[in-house]
Amino acid sequence: MKKRILRILKKNKLFKAFNKKRIEKRRVQTCKRLSETSQVNPKMVIFSVFSGRLYGCSPKAIYEYMIQHEEFKDYQFVWAFNNPDKKRKLFHDPRTTLVKFNSDEFFKYLTQAKYWVFNFKTPKWFIKNDKQIFVQCWHGTPLKKIGMDIQVDGNAATNVHDIHTSYIDDAKKYDYFISPSKYATDRFISSFGLAKLHKENIILEKGYPRNDSLFHKSQEQIDQIKEDLGIDKNKTVLLYCPTFRDDQFQSGLGHTYELGVNLLRLKEKLGKDYVLLLRLHYLVSNNINISQFKGFAIDVSDYDDVNDLYLVSDVLITDYSSVFFDYANLKRPVLFYMYDLDKYQHNLRDFYIDVKELPGPILEKEEDLIASIKNINQISEDYKQKYEDFCYVYTYLDDGSATERVIKEFL
Repeated sequence: MKKRILRILKKNKLFKAFNKKRIEKRRVQTCKRLSETSQVNPKMVIFSVFSGRLYGCSPKAIYEYMIQHEEFKDYQFVWAFNNPDKKRKLFHDPRTTLVKFNSDEFFKYLTQAKYWVFNFKTPKWFIKNDKQIFVQCWHGTPLKKIGMDIQVDGNAATNVHDIHTSYIDDAKKYDYFISPSKYATDRFISSFGLAKLHKENIILEKGYPRNDSLFHKSQEQIDQIKEDLGIDKNKTVLLYCPTFRDDQFQSGLGHTYELGVNLLRLKEKLGKDYVLLLRLHYLVSNNINISQFKGFAIDVSDYDDVNDLYLVSDVLITDYSSVFFDYANLKRPVLFYMYDLDKYQHNLRDFYIDVKELPGPILEKEEDLIASIKNINQISEDYKQKYEDFCYVYTYLDDGSATERVIKEFL
């Protein structure tokens, strides 16, 4: 009877809202108490990616650099994951501790670590004292407007005022903010309200550590990734990375996503010579069942390091996601499948740059997407100069050594 009542309550919106506030209040109290009483360890670093979802991005690059260099031999490292048991096989360094994200053990280390190395906007219960250093890695160069630059109230989960408040409140905690270019620096200063906070000088414009591995993986390593993913080495690999839509949201579930392509049609037209890797945005909570497309489509949304997926793919298909900025380092073709361009631009986010600058064609119809995939060599030739111009502006600091430059600044 008790379990039945709990199941009913969990479906009730008012109960869920009350329970959420209760949990948030407890976490704030816990972190505040520990922050006031904990002794900060000057040689402890805590890492997390996308609120504990994955092992990747710039925090991974910084961590792996540190465990490989002698000057950090007496440091202690902590990684926070939603399910640390699933990640243990990835870690072999005895100085590294894995904890469950938002657990009591996590808060203990959060308040003890001298350095926080995260790539996401943190919740309000992450309370930092003056002796700690927060290195905000972020997770991409923005195309779509973010934070305080959003003016359109199209988010189903929150409103513009709350978005602005959450970004500037989080920025108050930052001591360093990693940037891959002058363009990104300007966007981060405006979207996080850094000028308003007089914190423009916290920017580390050194390139993205996350992209260093794009310059260092061997062909043997790339072949191994393909084998691990079950990719036929004789087929062309398409990587589809759509972002989430602010208006696609379910209470109690989070952001969802309606797949913008007809997989059955794609398989009919491309299945013989192509493999499609599907990677949804980390905020998208619903799983898309693609079991009927085995041999053609592979869901890689939970794959830890997206750079591995870049390296094994021949063509990137995206929409408004920032992934193409990083992928451009490989000088491989990009197709922009923006089937809802007008709605997204005018009702949801809008963009920082004119889409005409993008290093690939803007495609709004599925038949044009299929035709472009089949004609990719000609498209690559047509966009060669625009691609070079794009990289000159947006990826010039990515050279395989960004991690070292960044670490020398904040340590």
